[in-house]
Amino acid sequence: MADWNTLTNLTRNDEFTVTRVKLEKTGISIEGEFELPPLAKLSWEDQVFIAMFVKCHGSIKQMEKTFGVSYPTIKSRLNSMNKRIGLLETSTIRDKSQILNQLENGDISPQEAAKLMRES
Repeated sequence: MADWNTLTNLTRNDEFTVTRVKLEKTGISIEGEFELPPLAKLSWEDQVFIAMFVKCHGSIKQMEKTFGVSYPTIKSRLNSMNKRIGLLETSTIRDKSQILNQLENGDISPQEAAKLMRES
């Protein structure tokens, strides 16, 4: 994976096209223009963040502990990545019952719940 990190650093998040693919087992090479999958278009750091999110089974609470940041920070970063890769449409309006459920489950603190209620 270090090679991918080098590539993303070289391109500095500029668009690029893959023009050759080599199958390691057979040594067969295919040339053409190949579009990258959406997740591959993210920076190396964002890809690591997404991998950790999957490893944490989507638990934002666990992500908070892992990265030492708050719930809104995790959500903001996920929303930002989602907008860049365009997989799903995001909504900034939160349902108050969803916020209360997150508070009840211990996913967010009372202070974070109050902030989210004010923002919605």
